Parts: sequence; structure tokens; C-alpha cells
Amino acid sequence: MRKFLGTAALALMATPALADVQKPAALVVDGVPAVPDALAAKTRPYMEYRTANFVGWHPTDRSMLISTRFANTAQIHRVATAMGTRKQISFENEPVSTASWAPKRGDVLVVEKDTGGTEFYQLYTLKDGQLTLLTDGKSRNGLSAWSSDGELIAYSSTRRNGADTDLYVMDPRDPKTDRMVAQVQGGGWAIAAFAPDKKSAIVANYKSVTDVDLFRLDFASGKMTAIGDTRKNIAYGHVEYAPDGALWVLSDEGSDFQRLGTLDPANGKFTPRAPAEKWDVETFGISADGGFIAYVVNEAGVSRVRLLDTATGKARTVDALPAGVVGALEVSGWGDIGLSLSSARSPSDAYSIDPRTLAVTRWTESETGGLDAARNAEPQLVETKSFDGLNVSGFLYRPDPARFPGKRPMLMWVHGGPESQSRPAFLGAYNYLVNELGIALFYPNVRGSSGYGKTFVGLDDGAFKREDSVKDMGAFLDALAKDPSLDAARFALTGRSYGGYMCYAAAVWFADKLTSTHCVVAISNFVTFLETTQSYRRDLRRVEYGDERDTKQRAKLLAISPLERVKEMKKPMFTVTGGNDPRVPASEAEQVVKAIRANGGEVWHLLAQNEGHVWGKKENIDYVFWSALQFWQKTLLEK
Repeated sequence: MRKFLGTAALALMATPALADVQKPAALVVDGVPAVPDALAAKTRPYMEYRTANFVGWHPTDRSMLISTRFANTAQIHRVATAMGTRKQISFENEPVSTASWAPKRGDVLVVEKDTGGTEFYQLYTLKDGQLTLLTDGKSRNGLSAWSSDGELIAYSSTRRNGADTDLYVMDPRDPKTDRMVAQVQGGGWAIAAFAPDKKSAIVANYKSVTDVDLFRLDFASGKMTAIGDTRKNIAYGHVEYAPDGALWVLSDEGSDFQRLGTLDPANGKFTPRAPAEKWDVETFGISADGGFIAYVVNEAGVSRVRLLDTATGKARTVDALPAGVVGALEVSGWGDIGLSLSSARSPSDAYSIDPRTLAVTRWTESETGGLDAARNAEPQLVETKSFDGLNVSGFLYRPDPARFPGKRPMLMWVHGGPESQSRPAFLGAYNYLVNELGIALFYPNVRGSSGYGKTFVGLDDGAFKREDSVKDMGAFLDALAKDPSLDAARFALTGRSYGGYMCYAAAVWFADKLTSTHCVVAISNFVTFLETTQSYRRDLRRVEYGDERDTKQRAKLLAISPLERVKEMKKPMFTVTGGNDPRVPASEAEQVVKAIRANGGEVWHLLAQNEGHVWGKKENIDYVFWSALQFWQKTLLEK
């Protein structure tokens, strides 16, 4: 019969029909077009990068723990030597990225894991690929400290009433030893450090990014004694006892920035001990003999690692590390410093530093999908003045002008938090937008961002100053519109969490300056958000945004909520939510979608039923990325 068919018909038979990527079962798509296989194939190398995040050292065999993904979720791996084989040791369907060996002993490994992105973490021991539950399986728990001898763990739990993070201690080898050591009120409590004799501990109560109180908890009596004057607006960061019993902390007392120094628990006196910096010290680790402290300074978003000689007070800088952003840091018992580092041209990888020579050794080399990461754009620091003269800055990734001449479209990406910071790290799959589509990416740090001092981070606090940060976005849009390499007629904006609120707000405030918005796990109404976010975090968010129970603040919170001005959202929008999100419930997006459509507007909506606020499953993340590419193709590139 084939001989009776014409040439054109034979060609059709020989060509397979165009197919679509199979949608992950847990995704609910509404108004979002199917993803063509061709798009997935074209972008595949950019999707297959990996990261290796340093998790910790084994105290006796000197191996390193890292978190990396080889299947659908990140899991814990063990690396015996630098650039050695990565041996997977956790095998869960859900992400496992937090793990900690018992200090000195190394006989027990404790990990955290939730289910479906709920953030109701449970603690487990991990052995021979199996998890053994330590906590109740229901409440929200967080590992906070080990005793220095590796006998006890301290953790916080909402077990009692679902809201307050009471303090518990346990020998993880015997869950029956579990006991509450302090009943508290509020969701920001944690044991920061055991005293060397294990008779007491330092407790931190996080009330806001600029207000953290410290206490000394006596285990025998249960008495909690404030360290210093808790009425003062002081923020403490990392807390750690040195071998000689000195208490080292990060504190912004007497400064706009976090400094490294010692704290006298008896009178609360803080003494800066490291050379003065005009930037925040972010974290530190103390050597086993107390002779040096490794610490990380955030210089305008770039990490600098320094070693402080505790005897002389002099510091050396580690110059051999690539310029980038440091993640976790830990000083091993034998002195080597382990850390993660990410840069524009390298995904996160694990490194060690020799404290004697400051030589840097790379432990992992994460795959980048076969792509040459040296092609990735290095970010340019952009600074401008906002409406009130405040200096604000951000990082701009420009496409290669030789490949993409002329004015290019730009996508502004606003970070969440709001107490967070956009920094010059690896863009992952979003390098595809810059390298292959010629879209410039701009990451602003509006007021309220961390990294620029406590004055700056507090400039957006409360309902009545919230929209000042929205005005900062407008200042950036105006400044970038004057850039000769950018096309102001093709600007779009995206953001997640608090950045998602900023995305909704931008859709209202800057509808004439943007082609479209892509708002992810976003706050649309501050009142409904505060009333429905999980109870353990509600008071913490009221400090940042305002208290909806107060009549005046409630009225202002409603007035600044984008949902109240949804009729002004005239441009296409793409919203993404997690069905199990404990922070910003999916209803925040659903009410926006309903309202926009009622007004005849265009909105794509995607819901992941098995994800929360921070997504952990690659199949879902990939599908959203491909959907977003189609959205940008339609609303940003086809103009």
C-alpha cells in the first residue's frame, strides 16, 4: 500500500509528531501552555548543573559531608579525600541537606527532614542508609547545637502547642533521654551553645533581624538569666564557646554592622576582637586549640575569609579563594577549615583551607551540564539614588554584546526575606536567559536588605514604611532605562516570597514600565497573610510588616496590599505557589488569580501540591522554569 502514497504523505509518516514534556503529577497548571519537548531539549544542558554544599567534617576519619543532587532531590554524600568520589549516604524521596556528626566521637549522624515542603522538620539519626526518628513526627523541630564532647544535642520544638519553640536536650543514641529544659513564649528561641561543662547553655531569642536577646540557661534549676539589657536593640549572630571558656559572638552593639568579639555572660559586656570592618561579619568557627578563629566578611555581597590570631588580634585574609559567596563554614579538629563557595562562573562547591599556609584545596567540582561556565556573565555593580537620596545598589548580568548587539530586554529579580541580599553567586539554569536569549538580569538590593548595616535593614520596617522599598524598585527601573544597552520598552520583573509581594506591587506601581510580572510564593494581602501564616512565625512577621490586630496598622496593611489595587494590574502575570507552603499559603495567589480574571486580565497559574515555600524536587523546578521561559518569550521577547 505504501507505493500508492505521495512523497509528502511519506514524509509525514516518517516525522514523529511533536510531543510535550510530561507534566509532573503533583503540578496543577491553570492557563499555562504545555511545555514542548523541543524546549526541554534545547535547555537541557543548563538544567543539569549540580551543586555541592559543604555540610561538615567527620571528627575522626577527616572525611567531608556535602549535600548534592543526583536524582530528584538533594541528599547527603560523603567525600573521603579532596576531589574523591562522592558516596551517597541518604536515600530519601524528600530533600536531606542538613546533617551533623557528633563532635569528637563521630559515632552518630543527626539529620533534619520534612515532608512535602511543610518545614515541619523532624530529627533523625542516619545509619546504613536508614533514618531513625528522634522527635515526635508531628511538630516543627530544629537542631541547634551539640555539646562539645558529642554527647548531647539541643533542639527547638513546637511540640507543646504548635506555636512556641520550647527548648529540648537529648542524647540521640537514646531517644528516651529527651527532655524539655525550658518552656518559652514565641517562635524564635534556640539553644545557641552548650557551656563546656554542659551544666548551662547560651539561649538566643530571635525577635527580629535587628533584635536578638541572649540568656544563660541553668539546666539544673531551669532558670533563664538575661545577658545584658534585653531592652536594647542589639542583634547577636553566631555564638560559640572557645576551649578556654571564653564566649565568642557576633554582635552589632555599638556599630551599624555585626562584629566579631567576646561577650561576658555575667554583665553582657561585648568586646570587639577582630580588626574593624565596614561590613558585616557573617559567621565564624574556632579552632580546637583556640589559637585562631576563621570568619567571613560580606564586602558588598562578596565573601572574604579571614583568620584571626586570638593571641595577637591580627588577621590574615585568604586570597586564594575565588571571588564569590561563602556558605557554611566549620573548623575541623585538626585545623582545616571547610566551607562552600559559589560564584557567577561556578556552582557551589566544597573547599578546605590550611590555616598555616592559607592554601586552598578544592574538594568537589560540580558538573555544569557540559557547558563552559567561563562563558557566564560576571555581574556589574549598579548604584543609584532612590526617591529620598538613599544610595541603593544591585548586580546586573549583561548578555554578550558581540552575540546580542543593540538594546536588550531586562528581567529584574527581587530577593525575598525581606532580610536577605542579592549576591554575585551562580545563576544556575537562569544563565540560559543571559547566554542564549540575550536577556539581561538585574538583582536589586532595596532598603530592608541585609548586608548594608542595621540602619539600612530597618528602613522598611512596619506598614507605614513598607512602600518605600517599592519606590526603590522604581528608582532602579528609571536608572536602568537610561542604560544605552538596555531596551526600556522590554523590562519585566520577578520575585519570590517577599520578592513576590514586590512583584505584585510592581504590577500595580510600574504597569507602564513593565511588560509582565512573574510572582512566586507571593504575599498579595498582608492581613490575610498574617492571619494564615503558620502560628510559630506569626509574631516574627508582625515585627517586620506590622500587626494586623491593631486597627490603624490593619488599615495601612490593607491599603498597601496589592490585592486592594488589583484592577490596576493590566499586564500579563504568571503566579506560582506551593500547596504545602507554611509561610505564604497558596490562597495568597489564588485570590489574585481570581480577581485578575474577574477583571478580564491575563494570568497563568501553577500550583505544586507536593512543595512548600522552598521547592526541593527537580522535576517541579524544571517544569516551572520551562513554563517561565514560554511566558518570557511571549511577553518580553516578542515585543
